[in-house]
Amino acid sequence: MSFEEIQQLLASSAKSIEALSNQLTEVAHQATESERRFTQLTESNARAIAALADQTAEMRLEFAELITRLFHMQESATEERQELRQATIGIANLLSSLDEDRPTILRKLNSIENKVDRLLQQDSE
Repeated sequence: MSFEEIQQLLASSAKSIEALSNQLTEVAHQATESERRFTQLTESNARAIAALADQTAEMRLEFAELITRLFHMQESATEERQELRQATIGIANLLSSLDEDRPTILRKLNSIENKVDRLLQQDSE
């Protein structure tokens, strides 16, 4: 090989090395950009997961509060049913204790009504 051929070969090799170096730099830049985007995406996902975890925790607390309120309402309803049952039993006992030997308010009112009717009839005659 001649000196000129060696120089051309070296120049060609230098251009090839420079082109490969440029390509390698571009690939490294793309890799860095991809890594940056991946990092951003990972951080974004982490924030979204944390927000979902917070929301889930809040929903659990709200659900627990609702269950507690429902339990108290159920207890209250049970107590009110018991009170109503007792009142109903009391009324039934009161009604059953009224007998015909004792004057009742209703009989007294009927008696008063009859007297008023008789007095009105006497006045109109």
